[in-house]
Amino acid sequence: MSLRDRIQTDLTAAMRSGDALRRDVLRMVQNAAYAIEKREHRQLGDDELIGVLTREVKTRRESVEAFRKGGRDELAAREEAEIAILQDFLPRPLDEAELQQLVDEAISTTGASSAREMGKVMGWLSPRTRGRADGRRLSELVAATLAHRDPAAHDAPRH
Repeated sequence: MSLRDRIQTDLTAAMRSGDALRRDVLRMVQNAAYAIEKREHRQLGDDELIGVLTREVKTRRESVEAFRKGGRDELAAREEAEIAILQDFLPRPLDEAELQQLVDEAISTTGASSAREMGKVMGWLSPRTRGRADGRRLSELVAATLAHRDPAAHDAPRH
């Protein structure tokens, strides 16, 4: 069953069961995908739908942070509930060990040896981690790994 079909099936079930939050979140995903399809004049594949879901999760995580800083815990809780619904449709997240293994593989495959080549490493990693890893965490891990491997970073004079 395609991701699109899973979303539609869950949306129908949510409507029948009266689960308004799930219904609204799934409709929002469909609308976001539809807007892209309309703009590009083609139907999105599963990988592209995962990208839509990932962006929606990222947006909500940013909202959770903002709501918590503003003391709006009830709104933050709703955003977190929406994230949980969206994550039902995303692939299993990679754990730290799996991320580090992919980062190491990316660095050796691209031949990167310094932080200046971080873009090359991230370009290799992005399609392999889409929907399965937080981009911010991934870039932190790449930067730390490259800094650890870059001999010039350790020899540079400190002022």
